[in-house]
Amino acid sequence: MSQSNIKVAVQKFGNFLSSMVMPNISAFIAWGLITALFIPTGFWPNESLANMVDPMVKYLLPIIIGYTGGKLVHDQRGAVVGAIATMGVIAGSEIPMFLGAMVMGPLGGWVIKMFDKWIEGKVRAGFEMLVNNFSAGILGAILAILSFLGIGPVISAFTDWLVAGVDWLVGTGLLPLTSILIEPAKVLFLNNAINHGVLSPIGVEQVKETGQSILFLLEANPGPGIGVLLAYMFFGKGAAKKSAPGAGIIHFFGGIHEIYFPYILMRPLLIVAVILGGMSGVFTLVMLGGGLFAPSSPGSILAITAVTPHHASAYIANFAGVIVAGVVSFIVSSFILKTGKQGEDDLEAAAQKMQEMKGKKSSVAGALTENQGAMPDNVSKIIFACDAGMGSSAMGASLLRKKVKEAGINVNVTNTSISNLPADAQIVITQEELTPRARKQVPNAYHISVDNFLSSPEYDNLISKLQFPANSELEEIVEDAEEAGTDNVEQENHSDDLLRPENVFINKEFANKEEAIRFAGRALVDAGYVDESYIEAMIERDNMTSTYMGNDVAIPHGTEDAKKAVLKSGFTVLQIPNGVDFDGQKVRLVFGIAGKDGTHLEILSGIAVTCSEMENIEKLVSAKTAQEIIDILGKK
Repeated sequence: MSQSNIKVAVQKFGNFLSSMVMPNISAFIAWGLITALFIPTGFWPNESLANMVDPMVKYLLPIIIGYTGGKLVHDQRGAVVGAIATMGVIAGSEIPMFLGAMVMGPLGGWVIKMFDKWIEGKVRAGFEMLVNNFSAGILGAILAILSFLGIGPVISAFTDWLVAGVDWLVGTGLLPLTSILIEPAKVLFLNNAINHGVLSPIGVEQVKETGQSILFLLEANPGPGIGVLLAYMFFGKGAAKKSAPGAGIIHFFGGIHEIYFPYILMRPLLIVAVILGGMSGVFTLVMLGGGLFAPSSPGSILAITAVTPHHASAYIANFAGVIVAGVVSFIVSSFILKTGKQGEDDLEAAAQKMQEMKGKKSSVAGALTENQGAMPDNVSKIIFACDAGMGSSAMGASLLRKKVKEAGINVNVTNTSISNLPADAQIVITQEELTPRARKQVPNAYHISVDNFLSSPEYDNLISKLQFPANSELEEIVEDAEEAGTDNVEQENHSDDLLRPENVFINKEFANKEEAIRFAGRALVDAGYVDESYIEAMIERDNMTSTYMGNDVAIPHGTEDAKKAVLKSGFTVLQIPNGVDFDGQKVRLVFGIAGKDGTHLEILSGIAVTCSEMENIEKLVSAKTAQEIIDILGKK
């Protein structure tokens, strides 16, 4: 396995662990508040209310983690079996079984998922409820017994070992060295496996014994990040300097740490600054006895304040840990920026690199860049752009063209590849991940980013901004001919060969998106539309930018360079009723596309319009024959 594949695998593992814990952080906070307030050493000691502390940490928190883990694997049935299985490790141990829940919850979901696949189509009508209920109950009971007898003791021993290791690090004064691992892990998006898989469970165990844990602040401390951003405010250049104040507010008060990652990626040596800042902050926390009574999520100074134990020494220690980390990080970052290379830093490129490393779209990367260009006074052309100019952009252009025509606006809507964007482009619409490239190609255009080509609210927003009277002089047939590079008669002659019944596949299932894309590519090859090399080009294109279009639809196609592998235009349709994951989005319809000389754009436009309505999506997903799908798509 390559280093890149290993990193992706670890990122996915960390994201999965985080997905079990993050939705339940409020429960951790509720338990932490009750603990901090009502235990004998709490702010308002109350023996009666303190009776809730132990049951919540021993039963409630692990069970909801196991429930969530099972649900991630197999929805509601997986959640129920995961919770039952988790009960086994809880009953078989004297310590909170967070790690056990992270194991048994997903395992329970997986077991019932495999069972459901095995019996699919084998249960007689009228017996479904009986089989479903008894299968979940029996399998859950078996897993609970196995976890009670075998898995619980093993995880208990492992947890005890981890706690002893942390105690040893604290006792020897080596805990600050953990920043050498944690700070780079944050920038590489590998921190979730460490933070939510190890630190939080051990931290909760420490809170049970001492009322607080320093482990909750090892990763959540905003000091190292704010130090970097402050240094850019004073010593940065260009867009990085201008955007640093806003990023600092988002990071420090909003707790969104990934906002500062691109600033480090611009100057990789800054990783030294956050490591030294993190180490200094941890050292301060150890010396002053800092810590929190619950996880701080997000890592905001406001959240840290809310879960700090209610006594003055704790506030002083925690704030000092944040301030010292920020000061040290600022000093080192300032030195690196002042002594490093001069010139403006490419913040957009760094933000794009961050998203590539993360493996999915970042929710905050857009906050680092501004929409370049101003809305033109007299708009005559809107251009959709994508990597190859023949897939997602054509669908988006078709939908917007329909809206423009319905609004009576005299504007030409076309599509092209980013590399072919004309210098005089007025309005350019791209997927969010491609917008930085489009801005570099035509910096003076007004750029709009969308994340859902089939139902983006940006379309209606744009139309509301266009102040033109109704004008029907520009006929739709001229627009279609200009876009496709051919006339409608020529397209009609080719249409019979574009989507054939033998290239429509009903009721398919795939383990992952790559498997689905390869199946679609193989169908295109077997139908004589493309050469063998086109399959790998489809995988490469989706890795560059997801081909998920919204509304449960994906349109995998080749890269721009792969156009030479296209023998003739054609489509294949995969119906996937149970869905397949496309980077966190459920896809139930896959349209594999091969386009040559624009002859595919007419039917692609029809697909876009059809799939813009969820009612039509449901009809396509429930269709029983290939011809029924072709008829719904408007194939004549």
